[in-house]
Amino acid sequence: MDPKIKSMFLDEHAIEGAALFGVSPKELTFIGGFQNFIYSYNRDELKYILRFTPSTLRTWDGLAAEIEWIRYLSENGLSVSNSISSIDGKNMERIQGNMIDFYVTSFRHAPGRKIGYPECLGNSILYEQCGRMTGLLHVLTKQYKPTAKRHTWKSNEYLLRARNYIPSEQQPILLALDKLKSQLASLPVTADNFGLIHGDINVGNFTVDESGEITLFDFDECQYSWFIEDIAIQLYYLLYVFGEDSKSERKMQYELFTKHFEQGYTEDGRQLPDGWKEQLGLFLRLREIIVFVGMHRSWDLSQPDDWTRDFLQDSRMRITKGISLIDEF
Repeated sequence: MDPKIKSMFLDEHAIEGAALFGVSPKELTFIGGFQNFIYSYNRDELKYILRFTPSTLRTWDGLAAEIEWIRYLSENGLSVSNSISSIDGKNMERIQGNMIDFYVTSFRHAPGRKIGYPECLGNSILYEQCGRMTGLLHVLTKQYKPTAKRHTWKSNEYLLRARNYIPSEQQPILLALDKLKSQLASLPVTADNFGLIHGDINVGNFTVDESGEITLFDFDECQYSWFIEDIAIQLYYLLYVFGEDSKSERKMQYELFTKHFEQGYTEDGRQLPDGWKEQLGLFLRLREIIVFVGMHRSWDLSQPDDWTRDFLQDSRMRITKGISLIDEF
């Protein structure tokens, strides 16, 4: 979270927003958030999420489009953390702050459990399930006729505000970003390879129940982009934990994921986008820059721990050289 925005969100905002969804302050438990302020609460022995989104990061119309899509996906068979209306029957509520507003939304808590590190690594069953879930998501996207529309990849908040967060001495990062954006803009856009994507599928944004079914949540980054980006993001978070001195392990992880992800995605005749493997590197580079920008926005990097220091050094090298985590296999 941007420290400036964090300082603008007060306890009174949380209390006011909770009341609009019939939740008392004592029921709220703050659980964090990278772009939003996220709380949990219980109702009738079920768990729910209450989310406060700064108006500087999202528009009212953009949030309306997010919720419309979530409900469409749920109604058409994808397991997602569905939206809950306020006590006045509204999808969203607005809290007025002194300098910015906060949009309040609520969702059912996803059933099951998260699969974190290192359990998510080398997990072929999980990757096949991820493929099934992503394949269904993309099929439904192709059939979707929205009344409200999300932004495109060009208006991704991290890309738009990179210059606000990257220090001046990191100018080569910004030059690499400009070059990458030009490469992306030259890619073909068709109904089979481009549409509304989740934009942040990773093990932190889904749960898995006892039957193995994945429930997807946190659609805050949903945007119009190439379907391959949804795949590359999942792969990125399974590869970035391996440093430059662990390329053999990284290669094995890449091969295991792509093999089993493809098996799940292509079940029931679903087709992966043409050239998806060849373009993974391009979208891995995009995610690397987004992560790099996000770390400089939200983390105190004045005294990084050993892993963070080494990662930033390796990431900076890859970004400035224009290579991805898989280019040197």
